[in-house]
Amino acid sequence: MSEHLGPYQLLSRLGSGGFGAVHLALDPEGRTVAVKVLHPHVAADSAALARLAREVETMRRVGGRNVAEVLDASLDVDRPYLVTRYVQGRPLSAVPVPVAELRLLATGLAEALAAMHDAGVVHRDLKPANVMMSEGEPVVIDFGIAHALDSLSVTASGAVVGTPGYLAPEVLEGGEAGPAADVFSFGATLAYAATGRHPYGTGPASAVAYRVVHHEPDLEGVPGWLEPLLAQCLATDPAARPSAADVCARLGVEVTERPRRLSRLPVGTARGSGRDVHHMETRAWQPARAGRERSAEEARARHREKVRRRWLAGSAVFVALLAAATTEPLPEVALFLLATFSLAVVVDAGFALFSRGPLTKGRVVADALGVAGAVGLAVGLSAFFSTPVLALFAGTALVLGLVFLFTA
Repeated sequence: MSEHLGPYQLLSRLGSGGFGAVHLALDPEGRTVAVKVLHPHVAADSAALARLAREVETMRRVGGRNVAEVLDASLDVDRPYLVTRYVQGRPLSAVPVPVAELRLLATGLAEALAAMHDAGVVHRDLKPANVMMSEGEPVVIDFGIAHALDSLSVTASGAVVGTPGYLAPEVLEGGEAGPAADVFSFGATLAYAATGRHPYGTGPASAVAYRVVHHEPDLEGVPGWLEPLLAQCLATDPAARPSAADVCARLGVEVTERPRRLSRLPVGTARGSGRDVHHMETRAWQPARAGRERSAEEARARHREKVRRRWLAGSAVFVALLAAATTEPLPEVALFLLATFSLAVVVDAGFALFSRGPLTKGRVVADALGVAGAVGLAVGLSAFFSTPVLALFAGTALVLGLVFLFTA
C-alpha cells in the first residue's frame, strides 16, 4: 500500500540527500509533486526548523520555469516535509558532458539565479546535482534549504552544508554565504558543464577546498564567449564577481520584475513532540486550496473523470464528423451512429447514477452535454460542408486520434 503524509500520497522514493529523502507524490488534486521528508536528525533540531520555517516564507516568492517552486511546507509535525514542483529529468551531474546546449543551460541558470536573488533567497548549494535537466532546460532545485539548515547541531549530525569545489572561498573560510557565493557556484557549475571536468579537480574534500582558495580554476576548453564571464564569476574576491543581474545582462537574458507571493499562516507546535518551534510562520500551506482536504482516492477519481471527459469530447466530435459525412448519401448510417453514441453515453450515465459517487452529478451533466453536442455538431456540419470535405475531416480526426493514443 502507498504511504500518506498529510494530504499527499507518496508513490515512490526518488533519492536522498543530506537533509532529507525526496518522494514522488500526488497532491490532493491528483497532480505529481516532489515531497522532501526531512531526516530525523534534522527534524529533531527545533532551531533549524524554525530557521527553515522563516526561510520558506521567502522561498515561496521565487518563481519561474527554471526553478522548482516551493508549493507547500508542513514543519510542525512529527515528520516535517517540504513540497516542490516535480521536475521530470536527470541532474546535470548524471547527463553526458560537455553539454551540447551550453548556451541554453547558461541562460536558464542565470535566470534562475536572478529569480532567487530578486526574492532575497540564497541557494548556498548550487552544483550539478541540484540542477535538473528537463528536455534540455535547466531547473534549479533545493534552493534556500542548505542556507536555512546551516546550524551547528544539524551539521554535526552528518549533513554536509555545501560541496567543496562549488562552494565559494569565503564560505570555506568560515564567512557568510551571500549572493556572490551563489555566483561563484554558478560559474563552477557551468565550467563543469562546458568541459566535463570539475574546475578545481577531484580528491579529498580538504584538497579540493585548498585549491578553491589558493589556485585558479581549470577553464581549459570553455568556449570563448563564456570563458571571461566564468573567470570573473570564479574570482576569489566576492566583490570582483558580477551580480546575477549582471550575468543575465552579459548572456542576453531579459530580467523582468517578478511578483512577490507571500502567505502567512498560523503559528504551529509539533504534534506529539511537545516542542515549540519558535513561532513558526509556515504551516501546511497549499496554493489555491481552501476548505476540507480531499483524500487521495477522491483525487484519483477526479483525475479519472478528467480523462473520461476528454475522451467523451473527442468521441463526440469524431462521431459528429462521421454522421455529418454520411447524412446526404446514407442518412440511416448517420442516424445509427448518433443513436449508438447516445446509447453508450446513456449507459455510462446510468452506471454513474448507480454508483452514487462524489462526482455523479457532474458526470451526468457532462454526458448529457456530450450527446447534445454530438447531435448539434453533426447537424451544423452537414448544413455547411459537403460530403467529401466532411469525409476528409473525419479521416484527419481519426489519424490524429490514433497518433495521440500511441504517443500518449
